Amino acid sequence: MEDIVLYIQQNADMAPFMIFGLLLLAGLNIPVSEDVMLFISAMLAVQRPDLFWPLFAGVFAGAFFSDIIAYSLGRFLGPKLWNIRWFAKMVSPESVDKMAGFYERFGVLTLILGRFIPFGVRNALFLTAGLSKMNFIRFALSDLLAATISCSFYFWLYHTYGETVIEYVKKGNMI
Repeated sequence: MEDIVLYIQQNADMAPFMIFGLLLLAGLNIPVSEDVMLFISAMLAVQRPDLFWPLFAGVFAGAFFSDIIAYSLGRFLGPKLWNIRWFAKMVSPESVDKMAGFYERFGVLTLILGRFIPFGVRNALFLTAGLSKMNFIRFALSDLLAATISCSFYFWLYHTYGETVIEYVKKGNMI
């Protein structure tokens, strides 16, 4: 991952496209962290203010379309996914039914809160939305709102306070 970060920094003008592409891979459950991509984008925007909006657009669009990909995998592959042994161990039909209940009961709030939970929970959230046959338009509009809130918040947070966090981490590693 460090090599990817270094490559992105060295090719800053292409960074919005690289980050967008990496996030699309995350939609296929390839382990690319949306949080890391948001952090890299925001920190690069600090160094290159001229790329602020392209970087935000790249990370936002990548996050949103990644969610659409994960939803589509669940929607169109559906029950066939349970024929894959590692998937069947990871996601039970009961957990999909439980998530469908959350979508029915709490609607868009489920996606908004779910976007703030890192480390693979997001993709599971979107995959189960597809598996439970959530209406695509409802999912897309809800996720657009959720992605707007979370990506904007994290990008602002990392852009504003990222340097301070890095300094604390550096001090912590010295001690």
